[in-house]
Amino acid sequence: MNNPTINDIETSSFEDLLELIYKDLNTIFSFAIENIPSFSLIINILIILFGLFVVYLIVKYTIICIRRIKRKKMLNELANGALEMSPEEFKALRSSSFLGREKKHYPLSQDFAGVYILFNKTKNMYYVGQSKKVISRVNDHFRGKGNGDVYADYVYNNEFTIKIISLESSGYNSLDTLERHMISHYKAFSKGYNKTRGNRG
Repeated sequence: MNNPTINDIETSSFEDLLELIYKDLNTIFSFAIENIPSFSLIINILIILFGLFVVYLIVKYTIICIRRIKRKKMLNELANGALEMSPEEFKALRSSSFLGREKKHYPLSQDFAGVYILFNKTKNMYYVGQSKKVISRVNDHFRGKGNGDVYADYVYNNEFTIKIISLESSGYNSLDTLERHMISHYKAFSKGYNKTRGNRG
């Protein structure tokens, strides 16, 4: 009887090892298949998660729309409640108190923090600004010390109107926020004189 050679022993050991690995892998895969949820269940879970995400987006968008509608209404009320005057009327009334019909009472002899809206009726363009001394700041615009484009159009006899909104009576706590919202409301950045969307302070 022939004794097995070293090659026979090595070949036999290698085949046994492969068989052992194959059995172990088979056991692992069998266990995984038995314990992992079915493919259809995974798909159903993914569909539910996607549906929840869509609902979240819809709710979020709805809330944003409601807030924008409320803000627009509030800004319209503020602007409609403000006294509207021409630059000439503003200059004439600057040193006196004025009570407009069903409008806010602004003593133009006393400066205050607020936002102002300059409207070029000739070009249908707005400029919105803010100041802690809003009366003085509006006056600067029509003396060449404010927005250069506004003053140039004013000099060329474009028709302007002025509205001033007091921060104290606006319901806002920040001039920056009130100005930003008014700039957006009147599209003063995209279609008007404003060079920025407002301060982010």
